[in-house]
Amino acid sequence: MLENKENTRTSLAELGEFGLINHLTKDIKLVHKSSVKGVGDDAAVINHKNMQTLVTTDLLIEGVHFDLSFMPLKHLGYKAVMVNLSDVYAMNGTATQITVSIAASNRFPLEAIEELYAGIHLACKNYEVDLVGGDTTSSTKGLLISITAIGEANSDDIVYRDGAKQNDLLVVTGDLGASYLGLQVLEREKQVFEVNPQAKPDLDQYAYLIERQLKPEARRDIVKLLKDLKVKPTAMIDISDGLASEVIHICQQSKVGCHLYEDKIPLDPQVIATCEEFKIDSTMVALSGGEDYELLFTVAQSDFDKIKGNPNFTVIGHMTDVSLGMQLITRADQQIPLTAQGWDAFLKK
Repeated sequence: MLENKENTRTSLAELGEFGLINHLTKDIKLVHKSSVKGVGDDAAVINHKNMQTLVTTDLLIEGVHFDLSFMPLKHLGYKAVMVNLSDVYAMNGTATQITVSIAASNRFPLEAIEELYAGIHLACKNYEVDLVGGDTTSSTKGLLISITAIGEANSDDIVYRDGAKQNDLLVVTGDLGASYLGLQVLEREKQVFEVNPQAKPDLDQYAYLIERQLKPEARRDIVKLLKDLKVKPTAMIDISDGLASEVIHICQQSKVGCHLYEDKIPLDPQVIATCEEFKIDSTMVALSGGEDYELLFTVAQSDFDKIKGNPNFTVIGHMTDVSLGMQLITRADQQIPLTAQGWDAFLKK
């Protein structure tokens, strides 16, 4: 987990918008040759020469995407970057730059924004990404964060969602469901605290789940691993809204069906134990939980020997003719139509 500074307060009004920008960006050092010009002019200048440029943006809003009663600002800054980098890696690309825009209400002092940016800078350092611009403004509704990630890839290396073929294998990285359960644990402890502020939670048994929620890691390593294995996925997507939603995206855009096998879905033992404690179905958690930021992809069957036995990958199904639909094959060998019940920002929660 990330550490927080002592709680002192400096009003943002003391610095003003440009003073705040200068304060937050004064120590930035660019590491990519493609970053010709970063912060300090009317626009950043990026030169990717003969590479294809990848661009993705996410907006995070307090009360919708995060709860600051249990999300430390430094973790939030880190996670906000991961959310965007994950999309670049899902295209089989390399993330190179980000821009960061924030809107903050007057309840946030300078020190709070510094904490947020400490997480952003740490993410940039760990993932070798340049922060090259952005914007700051005031808000009447708490904190809003918008990050744009820019990446690059050779045109022959880019993987889209629409390339899956019948009989391709469906593969996922890592394990699923931990982030959702981490959120459930934190929500429960928040309710306990509201009733009894003196209560001291013992969260050691949930450490993995909470870290997956508060400090996820984007799977940059998978892009390099696939290249080293000489495997190019036929389709790929990151798991932000739940496994079921992402499988459906690939099927719909590739015009194929699928068989997804329940007993093949990778689950951490802490996920299984916590599902039993909360009396919820672990398959449902994996299918609909979201925010795992693992990668889901399809590969030709001829590539199976290259990935089998690799601890980073689990084959969880295969693609079928579109006429067969998208099916979950249960442990009892029953077929259930796959439905998306993951995160949707426009549905009432």
